[in-house]
Amino acid sequence: MILEAGYFLVWLVVLSWAADRFVYGASALAKNIGVSPMIIGLTIVAMGSSAPEIMVAATASFNGVADTAVGNALGSNITNIALVLGLTALLKPLSIASSTLKKEMPILLLVCVMAVYFLSDFVLTRFEGIILIMLFFVTIGGLTWMSLNMDKGDPLEPETENEIPSNVTTSKAIFWVIVGMIVLPLSAHFMVGSAEIIARYFGLSELVIGLTIIAIGTSLPELAACIAGVLKNEDDLALGNIIGSNIFNILAVLAMPGLISPGAIDSNAASRDGYVMLGLTVLLIIFSFNFRGSRRINRVEGLCLLACFGAYQFLLFS
Repeated sequence: MILEAGYFLVWLVVLSWAADRFVYGASALAKNIGVSPMIIGLTIVAMGSSAPEIMVAATASFNGVADTAVGNALGSNITNIALVLGLTALLKPLSIASSTLKKEMPILLLVCVMAVYFLSDFVLTRFEGIILIMLFFVTIGGLTWMSLNMDKGDPLEPETENEIPSNVTTSKAIFWVIVGMIVLPLSAHFMVGSAEIIARYFGLSELVIGLTIIAIGTSLPELAACIAGVLKNEDDLALGNIIGSNIFNILAVLAMPGLISPGAIDSNAASRDGYVMLGLTVLLIIFSFNFRGSRRINRVEGLCLLACFGAYQFLLFS
């Protein structure tokens, strides 16, 4: 089992590396053909940060373990808010100045409510999967429109532009896109296989393995990006990455089991985990736009988010 855990960690590292290389290549390629940095940041980078979850969910669905895919979608959103933002705010409070993020947060809340509704009958249908993936493309269009009509002087714009790779040749960018497209599904396949073996060994359900070990593992790149962002005083970009990733986790990741392996799901996903995700999303919005007028997530609120994460893990394993 120690060896299997080692395999899981190795493939997790490879998966994260492949996602990073894919985002690097896709962002550089988009910049080379004239796409604006804001469009790249709100769409390509946000999608790229959800690439590990999408690949894992698709692989799990093809393997007939849809509950793992559902758990990955919900668990990644829970982990991103409670663990990633909690740790980041504890390290350094996040100041929120971007009006663009204010427009993204209602979208996040809406898709979370939709996810809870779709799961409420303990079945995820192919029709619901189709709705989610269609809304995914609609959201891409909406974010593109938003980036073209954003307020002048929005701090998110220079922060995003600083993170887009420059002076990358088109051939090199295409090379990394191809590498990412090949390595992402391969590493996801082997990582899911190892996770299933670990789950059986410890007697964990498919849902719980998706909510915990896989969700935390695939959220580690977001943690690294958030910490790096706040250390460079790019607080809006750090929070924007989390919001964008969570939106795509619902629309693209949760769509995978619906499209590939529709059917009954673990009832806990609807009666417990969906509401935890929704509650944390509401808490994030309250913390981001508090009534004292200072739009920031401070250390006390970060500690509160971490406490929520700890309580949720206790609930899962108690």
